[in-house]
Amino acid sequence: MRHLMSPLDFSVEELDKLLALADDIEKHPAKYAHACDGKILATCFYEPSTRTRLSFESAMLRLGGQVLGFSEAGSSSAAKGESVSDTIRVISCYADICAIRHPKEGAPLVGSTKSLIPVINAGDGGHQHPTQTLTDLLTIKQKKGRLDNLTVGLCGDLKFGRTVHSLISALVRYKNVKFVLISPEELKVPSYIKEEVLDANGIEYKEVEKLEDAMADLDILYMTRIQKERFFNEEEYLRMKGFYILDPKKMALAKDDMIVMHPLPRVNEISVAVDDDPRANYFEQAQYGVYVRMALILTLLEVQV
Repeated sequence: MRHLMSPLDFSVEELDKLLALADDIEKHPAKYAHACDGKILATCFYEPSTRTRLSFESAMLRLGGQVLGFSEAGSSSAAKGESVSDTIRVISCYADICAIRHPKEGAPLVGSTKSLIPVINAGDGGHQHPTQTLTDLLTIKQKKGRLDNLTVGLCGDLKFGRTVHSLISALVRYKNVKFVLISPEELKVPSYIKEEVLDANGIEYKEVEKLEDAMADLDILYMTRIQKERFFNEEEYLRMKGFYILDPKKMALAKDDMIVMHPLPRVNEISVAVDDDPRANYFEQAQYGVYVRMALILTLLEVQV
């Protein structure tokens, strides 16, 4: 029995197999419509979520399975003080696989040690969000046809963004991937990511402050939200925020085949005027999240189709 706590839990070969399965699911959905008949997914969400929870539920329903669970800690026995380990142990009696989101780093891992069924980490605080990373990898593979020989721009909150950290860790395993890290000084990629992931793997990267300075070089632009509360003062935030709003003027600087990604939700960091640009892929990215979670459920349940 396997769990998924980090995108690095899968080898590159296993990831390639998972992404190939997701691709086949997209192309032949009817083939998988009853793959999980009689199976139940439990969604244990101790903090709010829209895309992740609903995409997990959609994935299981599209496979012919059923879903049960809770969408906030207050509607579970956590409100009575029950531990995550005990909750997962009990849920093992009711479901065949479990997706858990928790505000505390490591909580899904702790729960998995007592679980009798596969557990998927659906986000644990600022630590990991592995199924978002799998979604990102599938989006890149489908849109660019490869996961190597890419220049990837990561823009916005690179200090606290768990999706950014996970994606960097996943992509460094592929050949000739370069990064352009676009952020204000206050929100730069943490030094441990640079030292333990980028430098340790000999990955080429540069840091820039302005989005305009990076656009022409990028194959992929991965946008994230910049939050006002991350700045030391409002004046500095107001000075910086315009640098990180993607609009048609900045898009004009980019390659014709660059793709724009965003884990969503967006606030104002991507102008709605960009939505109709064929290079904008963030809503398709959300759709790919369903296919990759379907593939993950099948893989962890060892269902052969």
